[in-house]
Amino acid sequence: MTATYTDKTWINDATRSRALGHVAANTVDVAVVGGGITGAGVALDAVSRGLSVALVESNDFGSGTSGYSSKLVHGGLRYLTKADFPVAWESAVERRWLMQTIAPHLVHPLGFIIPDAKDSPAHEAVVAGAGVVVYDLLRRASGLRSTTLPRPQLLSSQAVSAMVPALEAKSLRRGLLYWDGQVFDDARLVLGVLRTAAGLGAHVMRDVRATAMDSTSVTATDTRTGDPVRITARAVVNATGVWAAGFNENLELTPSRGTHLVVRSARLGNPHAAHTVQIPGHFGRYVIVLPQPTGLVYIGLTDEEDRHSDGHRPAVPEHDIDFLLGVVNTALAVPLTRADVVGSFAGLRPLVRGKHANGREGTADISRRHLVTDIPGQPVTVVGGKLTTYRRMAQDAVDAVVVRLGSTQKSRTRNLPLVGAARRKELKALDAPARLIRKYGTEAETVHRFAREDPLLAEPVFEGTEITGAELLFAVRAEGAASIDDLLDRRTRLALVPEDADRARERAARILAIGLDARSEGTRSDGMRSEGTVK
Repeated sequence: MTATYTDKTWINDATRSRALGHVAANTVDVAVVGGGITGAGVALDAVSRGLSVALVESNDFGSGTSGYSSKLVHGGLRYLTKADFPVAWESAVERRWLMQTIAPHLVHPLGFIIPDAKDSPAHEAVVAGAGVVVYDLLRRASGLRSTTLPRPQLLSSQAVSAMVPALEAKSLRRGLLYWDGQVFDDARLVLGVLRTAAGLGAHVMRDVRATAMDSTSVTATDTRTGDPVRITARAVVNATGVWAAGFNENLELTPSRGTHLVVRSARLGNPHAAHTVQIPGHFGRYVIVLPQPTGLVYIGLTDEEDRHSDGHRPAVPEHDIDFLLGVVNTALAVPLTRADVVGSFAGLRPLVRGKHANGREGTADISRRHLVTDIPGQPVTVVGGKLTTYRRMAQDAVDAVVVRLGSTQKSRTRNLPLVGAARRKELKALDAPARLIRKYGTEAETVHRFAREDPLLAEPVFEGTEITGAELLFAVRAEGAASIDDLLDRRTRLALVPEDADRARERAARILAIGLDARSEGTRSDGMRSEGTVK
């Protein structure tokens, strides 16, 4: 379905106000605390089973760990090296649903090259090749077609150089190419899940900070007004990620910092594939160089315990930058310098510590399995896992909820497309630029229509970017953006390069004002201008 100007999936200040009014007067079946990918997934799974749902998020949606990942939907190759077959299989299955049904507009194939360096032991290439073969067998067994995710192949050193020009070609014997999934933007995936839930009737509220919760209620504060908010529910789900232990004294979490550096693609020769660089002395652990469709490359990532950083935007320590540059430069023909690093970001993984957690690799040894705790008299808690497996995490959490509620409804989310999703053939036929289709799916036509209605919205937000004012206005009207930081940090990701964000800030402020002013002039109850235009 192509979204209209009054699409019921749109979330904004007006829908937030109505949701606050609803929960003040009504009991819901399920209250979800946390507006990252896990909480969004729980809300969608629950509401798609016919349950009434309210979700609260203390900040902006996707403003914690979920918005600062490697932007990968992967089948778990690294878990095979650790013989963690259950996680690898779960990842492969969930990747299939995402790429073929749930979000084919947001998740696309990305080639990965494992270079075979001349000075590396021959057995390492054999082991890597065997791992990729098993990885492809998992892909086939999961039902993911090779037309969606191609089969792996062996490349000559010349072919590797053509795809990844920055590598030191003379040092290579050959390379191994395999394919995985890359999400256009992890924050967009969070928004897609949340908006799909909202379209089915979920009451979604940002800027509502939970201060306490039990099995049937959430006590919170509206951080915009300071007013108290109380939600009564038949069941409560704690999906607060790295903050989950603060609401569950029986839970032991280890926050692990994953840092990425941001470099302009041109500096690395505009690579056509990602590539790995083995961390010296740590077989099976890599730094990955990840080209993005936005003209940037992310280099990541670290895996360091971090109990002191702000979970919304952890600081990037200098030693993380030194570590990543040091590793990646071992493989580059022209080493990167600090001057080439135009930005950086980090997220905190909420890892569940167990008996296996004290290996020599530190947090890298902690399993990426998720945990659902269901203790009578307490909220259901879901934590751990990773972006790729969010749907299964949510399913398991809501399975626990429906037992509490005495319901028999099964999960429907494996075959439930997100807002904007369509078959690739349908996406190609849309009347909108390919760049917008990759970002918005079927909603690209609505964004493009905004751009055709006002010159201000058709123009790039600064010279040198393709992002237009129409995308910012859509973010305010339909995606819950309420500040300049929302627009630059999570709706466009311009803030990943501070220089770009500074250049866009003035235009972003003008368009934010236009979007917010629509509430007080010519609006209907949904908060949209009745004629759908910008004046």
